[in-house]
Amino acid sequence: MNSGLTKNPWRVMLGVNAALLVGLFFYKITLRPFVPYIHLLVDYHYGFTKRALIGAIVSLFTDKVPVWLVFALGGAIWLVTLGLFVELFRRTFRLDDAHWPLFVFTAGSPFFLKNFMFSLGHFDIYGCALTIVLLLIPARSISYVLLAALFSIVLILIHHIFVLMYVPTIAAIVVLRFYLVQGVTLRNVVAGIAALAAVGILFLAAQFLGTVDVPYDEFLRHLQSRMADPSRTDLLEFGYIWYQPLAKEITDTWARMPSNILGVPVFALLIWLHTPLWRYFARLIDALASERHRRIVVAAIIMISAGFFVMFVMVFDYSRWISNWAVCMFLMLHAVKTLPASKEVPVIASDDRRTTTLGWIVTVIPRVGIIRPF
Repeated sequence: MNSGLTKNPWRVMLGVNAALLVGLFFYKITLRPFVPYIHLLVDYHYGFTKRALIGAIVSLFTDKVPVWLVFALGGAIWLVTLGLFVELFRRTFRLDDAHWPLFVFTAGSPFFLKNFMFSLGHFDIYGCALTIVLLLIPARSISYVLLAALFSIVLILIHHIFVLMYVPTIAAIVVLRFYLVQGVTLRNVVAGIAALAAVGILFLAAQFLGTVDVPYDEFLRHLQSRMADPSRTDLLEFGYIWYQPLAKEITDTWARMPSNILGVPVFALLIWLHTPLWRYFARLIDALASERHRRIVVAAIIMISAGFFVMFVMVFDYSRWISNWAVCMFLMLHAVKTLPASKEVPVIASDDRRTTTLGWIVTVIPRVGIIRPF
C-alpha cells in the first residue's frame, strides 16, 4: 500500500515548510536584532532623515521602544505577506493538487517566506507586501498608477535602497497590468512621467539630503533616550550607517568582494534548483499572444535584474539581494499570467521524479541568509 508521502509528496513538503518556519521564528528571536532595532529608534527628530519612516510611525505610539517590538512588527508584516501571497496564488492559479508543485517552488522557496522569516525585522518584506497588493487590486484607472507611485514613495522613505529592490518590479507591474491593457494616452503618459519624477526626486533627496546633520554622539544619545532599556548600548553599534556616504558603502563592498564572491556559485546552485519553475515561467512568456508583450516582459525582467546587479556592486548583503530578486521574479510570474495567451501552458508536473526531487531539496533548505549563503 502506498503511503501518503508517496501519493502526494507535495502536501508533505508544505508541512515540512511550515515546521521549518516555526523553527526559524524561535531561532530568530534568540538573536540580537542590531540593524532592525535601530531602525525603530531613528525618527524625524532632526528633520528629514533617510530610513526613518517606520521609526517615526513607531514614535507616534510610544516614546520607549522595547526590543521585542522588532519581532512583533516583523512577525505581523510576515503574516500579512503570507496571507496576501496565498490570496494572490489562489486568484492567479488555484490551491489544488495540480498547482501544489508551483506553490512549493514559490511559497516554499528558501528565497521567499523562509528567508523573510530569517531576516525578520529587516524592511525588504514591506516591498514584497505592497507589490502583492498592486497585483491583487484592479488596474482600471489612472489612480492605479498614482497608487503605485505612492507605494514607491513609502518604500523609499522606509529605505532608499527600495528604488533598486522593489520599485522596478512595481513599475513593471504597472506597465503590464495598466498600460498594456488601457493603452498609452497623453493622460496616462503624463501621469507615468510625473510618478517617475516624484519617485526619482525623493530618492535623490533621501540619498544625498537624508544624512543626520548633528554630531554622532548626540545622535546616539537621542536613540538611547528612545530605548526601553538604555543600558543595551550594544544595539546602537550600527548607528554609523546614517552618516556613511555612498562612496564609503561602495568602498566597503569592494573590500569584501574577494570573500563574498565565493558565494556566487552557491547562489547559482540555489537558482538552478528552481529549474521547473523557471521553465514554467519561460513557457508562460513564450505563450503570450502578442510578440510586443513578450518583448516588454523580457525587457522588464532585464531592468529588474539590472537594479539588483547595481545593488551587488554597492552594498554587500548579497543573500538578501539574490533572495529578493527571486521574489520579484515570482511576482512577475503572476503578472505575466494575467496577460492574454495564445495557448494553455501546462503546470509543473507533480508526478515527475526529477521535479519531485528538486521540490524536496528546495523544501528542506531553511533559508538563504542575509550576507553570505546560509
